[in-house]
Amino acid sequence: MGGTVTAVSSNGSYTFSKPNRPEITLLAGLGVEGDVHAGVTVKHRSRMAQDPTRPNLRQVHLIHEELFEEVAGKGFTVRPGDLGENITTRGLDLLGLPVGTLLCIGTEAVVEVTGLRNPCLQIDAFQEGLLKQVVGRDGTGSVVRKAGIMAVVTTGGAVRPGDTVTVRLPEPPHRPLERV
Repeated sequence: MGGTVTAVSSNGSYTFSKPNRPEITLLAGLGVEGDVHAGVTVKHRSRMAQDPTRPNLRQVHLIHEELFEEVAGKGFTVRPGDLGENITTRGLDLLGLPVGTLLCIGTEAVVEVTGLRNPCLQIDAFQEGLLKQVVGRDGTGSVVRKAGIMAVVTTGGAVRPGDTVTVRLPEPPHRPLERV
């Protein structure tokens, strides 16, 4: 089971979207080098306001490029980096992975999946109505979050578009992803 990196993005300041880069460097225990969300403790502003000492389980944001095609069918234009992700993938069911999955990216980097991104109202500020496309409910009424997954860096290394992503599932029993 695996996929491909289609884009990498980072930004040293707080903005919703992140510019694409030819390469990003993942730093073990920190996140994306030079990215505003890198660090041992939380860096997302809303989480810092709650408790700035909490561990940063959102060091790297990954999103599946197939989501962009899905929302395009509803009239939205979303490109890699637009939703603030660091790594855009193709061919990988990110949302179906269990907590603790290791993603080996390129020749060196490894991230451990911690949970789902919890989309916020900034998505509607980016494009009105987009939030409803990335958060909804399934047939049982359960909330479905489609705006990607979050991870921590266990092994650093360079990540570039075209790199392969190999999945290493944790030992069972598998825990489904929840928002982090």
